[in-house]
Amino acid sequence: MTTGVLLMTYGAPRDDADLPRYLAAVRGGRAPEASLVAEMARRYAAIGGSPLVARTVSQAAALEVALGPEYAVEAGMRFSEPTIADAVAALGGRGASHIVGICMSPQWSPLLMGGYERALRAACDAAGLRSSIAGAWHREPRFVAALASRVAAALREIPDAFVLLTAHSLPRRVFEAEPGYIAQLRETGELVAAASGVAGGRWRWAYQSAGHTQEDWLRPDLVELFPEIAAAGTRDVIVMPVQFLADHLEVLYDLDVAAAAQARAAALRYHRPPMLNSDPMLAASLAATVRETEAALLAARPGA
Repeated sequence: MTTGVLLMTYGAPRDDADLPRYLAAVRGGRAPEASLVAEMARRYAAIGGSPLVARTVSQAAALEVALGPEYAVEAGMRFSEPTIADAVAALGGRGASHIVGICMSPQWSPLLMGGYERALRAACDAAGLRSSIAGAWHREPRFVAALASRVAAALREIPDAFVLLTAHSLPRRVFEAEPGYIAQLRETGELVAAASGVAGGRWRWAYQSAGHTQEDWLRPDLVELFPEIAAAGTRDVIVMPVQFLADHLEVLYDLDVAAAAQARAAALRYHRPPMLNSDPMLAASLAATVRETEAALLAARPGA
């Protein structure tokens, strides 16, 4: 019997013509303003388009190799093609009777990620398949080691650099509703810092990619720390997200274009280690997460 595994993330617009549809989907059906469409088109153009879908498909292929022949793995997007329903159908066609879903964020928030679980359940119900979803895997040792190895490698090249470990900012109302999610993010940061060997006074936690809305977003934003870091005499800053697993807009534009420009304005040299993408250690971490999810399901069955 084949177990299906579905890697899920939010997706990306196919091209500029698809951008209004994509933004409306992300915004819960609300049509985007023309100014927002123009700004997002500019950002995607600056990075040559988002590689997120291709990266996630590659991650699925790497995970299938890591899991072995009893598993089939596909990638499904919440807001673009291939959709979660498309991927469920593909897994059913490959003989899967049960599908384990994994959100491609190691930290778990029912509020932020519940939509993935609902989409997975709906698609599996329609196809007559059983489904389950992995929870948080933000402490998985191979995942932490993979991130830490990148930070450590950067520090070997630039030993005097200051390290910023980042996650996507959230409105404060989300934090107040689910403080445990932020605690998971911070815990990953602490584990990565410890495993990379960076000294306690040489790294900070920061947020990135805050929305341009009137409500209060979590701080500090990483760019707010640049002047302070420079004033202390540091000339190099290493920025490493601990939440993102692949190249996409929030990395290639928000960090490598926008934040890098702010670092240069503060007289800092900006460095960002490569994302995990199809790293074998990430595939091994995802494989362990699949097997732990299956084991928990088996243990929960009556008579197990």
